[in-house]
Amino acid sequence: MTAMLEFDDVVKSFGSGATEVRALRGVTLSVAPGEFVAVMGPSGCGKSTLLHLAGALETPSAGAISVGGKALARLDAAGRSELRRRDVGFVFQRLNLIPALTAIENVMLPLELTGEPGRTARPRAIEALEAMGLNEQLDRYPDDFSGGQQQRIAIARAVVGERRLLLADEPTGSLDTASGDEVIELIAALPERHGTAVVLVTHEPRFASWADRVIFLRDGRIVDETPAIAAASR
Repeated sequence: MTAMLEFDDVVKSFGSGATEVRALRGVTLSVAPGEFVAVMGPSGCGKSTLLHLAGALETPSAGAISVGGKALARLDAAGRSELRRRDVGFVFQRLNLIPALTAIENVMLPLELTGEPGRTARPRAIEALEAMGLNEQLDRYPDDFSGGQQQRIAIARAVVGERRLLLADEPTGSLDTASGDEVIELIAALPERHGTAVVLVTHEPRFASWADRVIFLRDGRIVDETPAIAAASR
């Protein structure tokens, strides 16, 4: 089976010479379709850099990355943009919802950017929102929703259509405990429900416990890997 996400000896550096910072140091990682992987580690260990590279938002300094069997190094800027629109969804602590668009319009946007007409994009967006437990007042604007509801909208936008990889960077960081638990439960259901591969960056062991596997980063290297149940007990 082709891995949904694969890193092969990936290095990422910022700056050069005396000011060079090596964020990732020889990371090798494979995530299968429908697998939920959590990434943990101290601040500055390279967790967010790993996600940015996985989503083709950054390019590696060395090594190779592929998404769904597509080698990112072989894609030009337009090809990487197309990959993000069609195959990869992002959920961040900062929601990045467009305040001038309604909930339904925010979720329709990725489909419309790929050329899908509104008459088919709208029912698909409604389906994605209903899967997130939102099925009323979808023509309201993001500011009319609670923080937890806004994050549900962001997740729906990230997975609408044929997205096969979801990258989530501390998606519960701005939420209260109850809302955070609800959001993680929704994310954890995506692999079984849609076959989506999920990579979640979190500092919370209880959230990582939902994953199939937990990767530990330190100083830009993978230093440990363990089933989620063992990680939650640390």
